[in-house]
Amino acid sequence: MEPSSESTHDLSLLENIEHHPDVTQADLATQLGVAVGTVNWHLKRLISKGYVKVMRAERRKLLYTITPEGLALRARLTVDYIEQQFNLYRRVRLKVKEFVLQVKVQGHDRVRLVGEGDVADICRLTCLEQGITISDEPGLPTIEVRGLGIALIGVDEK
Repeated sequence: MEPSSESTHDLSLLENIEHHPDVTQADLATQLGVAVGTVNWHLKRLISKGYVKVMRAERRKLLYTITPEGLALRARLTVDYIEQQFNLYRRVRLKVKEFVLQVKVQGHDRVRLVGEGDVADICRLTCLEQGITISDEPGLPTIEVRGLGIALIGVDEK
């Protein structure tokens, strides 16, 4: 299960507020890469649930404070996020090991790896660990990384 956008935003908001109580909604929106209205919606929801308190510091300046309940929520969201990332890591490794087995059955000891990012890094390390060399040579079986998905191209399944 991938982290929901809502819980990811909540975690980011709570972390930012904890470190910078005088942060503005515009700053938060920029940091999260979302609209100010989205930040406003999330903050109102967190405030209504008792996770964040808001106080007026100046006429147009607000200060946000995380409540003890908000700290507990942040801790839960952090643990959930870490668990989800480890699950992703395990799923990618298992899938790449299956791909490596197919590649070896076909008599190959090298593959091409197309894609970048953390998932591609996991693929690279798993291949090397399994004795498969990564090469740019055309015509080799290819492990393609698209976002969080991976596919094996150029090998018949047996």
